[in-house]
Amino acid sequence: MSSNQNPEEFYEKLKGQLYETAAWPSEYLYKFIIKSDVHAIAKIEAMFNNIGAVIHTTESKNGKYTSISINVLMENPEAVIAKYKEVANNVEGVISL
Repeated sequence: MSSNQNPEEFYEKLKGQLYETAAWPSEYLYKFIIKSDVHAIAKIEAMFNNIGAVIHTTESKNGKYTSISINVLMENPEAVIAKYKEVANNVEGVISL
């Protein structure tokens, strides 16, 4: 999301793109980048527990950042966006890709 874009406009555009490009329910791949902090990483992982998510974490070369890839079956684009918002609202400094 660009810094001058309204988050709600961004999510509406994303929702439209998701409806156009996939049949729902569908597998969705979330990607997040965060400063390497075991508590923040655990917080993100906990948000996807109990929904069948496959989670992979990779530390950057210098160990300062961690990328988190989460593959999970989502019911619809609204559910995808709800998870993005949940992570953004509960984990400080997370970058969603």
